[in-house]
Amino acid sequence: MKKSRFIALLTFAIFAIASLGMNQFVKAQWEADSLNTTVHQEDNEPFVFEGMEFTSKRAFIESGRRCATHISEGEVELREEQFQQLLAENSRFATNVTGGVINVYFHVINKGTGIANGDIPDSMIASQMSVLNSAYASTGWSFNLVSTDRTTNATWYTMGYGSTAESQCKNALRKGTAKDLNLYSANIGGGLLGWATFPSDYASKPKMDGVVLLTNSMPGGSAAPYNLGDTGTHEVGHWMGLYHTFQGGCAKSATSGGDLVSDTPAERSAAYGCPTGRNTCTSIAGNDPITNFMDYTDDSCMFQFSTGQDTRMDSQYTTYRYNK
Repeated sequence: MKKSRFIALLTFAIFAIASLGMNQFVKAQWEADSLNTTVHQEDNEPFVFEGMEFTSKRAFIESGRRCATHISEGEVELREEQFQQLLAENSRFATNVTGGVINVYFHVINKGTGIANGDIPDSMIASQMSVLNSAYASTGWSFNLVSTDRTTNATWYTMGYGSTAESQCKNALRKGTAKDLNLYSANIGGGLLGWATFPSDYASKPKMDGVVLLTNSMPGGSAAPYNLGDTGTHEVGHWMGLYHTFQGGCAKSATSGGDLVSDTPAERSAAYGCPTGRNTCTSIAGNDPITNFMDYTDDSCMFQFSTGQDTRMDSQYTTYRYNK
């Protein structure tokens, strides 16, 4: 009798433990599925940007419209070889600049009066400058608005990346030297948010140097979720010598490859939205740097440059822009 009761109790205990374990497994699986749904929800919803509809935000990002500043791995390697050579030469006679004030010439391109035609108010420009200064505060670099000019030109207003209109606009309006930043706002073509030139481009094409922004990507613009001004932050990062955090994908070590910055974790592809915990290079330490200004996440998700990026900006600015 006692033996039968013991067996019954033991059977109940095993069943209870198994049930508890199964419940915990189901709960964990449900939580994982919920997280997965949250992370990838934007893949299943149409995304409308400035009147253009995409099947998802992922489709928008993969269309290349977030930023037109792309560069091949072969070109990165070539530029880096030249940069390291110049860096070695400069180290013998020049001091590396680790911060300072960069003068900014702002060029507003419009097709008529009023915000709807691209003729943005000074307050919007001031907000963009504030965003830049806040983003770069930790790097030691700041930006000083020297002047603003306004040009009414319907052709330049919709200029595309690498177009004749872009060349005409910049050749007519660019001011300053290699160390000065020229910012152009316009209703740029191709559904793009912006683009920039790299420091190493200046010597061969000085008049093309600068950053071009979609007017509505500036603070207060309509290009949500990219309308807090960090397209400007991102493109100025290129102008200072940074690549995308996902440059080269997972082909990155601690000292080479990828974006050539050791403290930004490798990232297989551009992130979008704000996918916390995303890790696309599982064999390399570190989650994807989704909060970095040089990724493709929503403006509200971006808030930092890394120490290594700061160092690279200093070296690039010194080598290609300082006292040029």
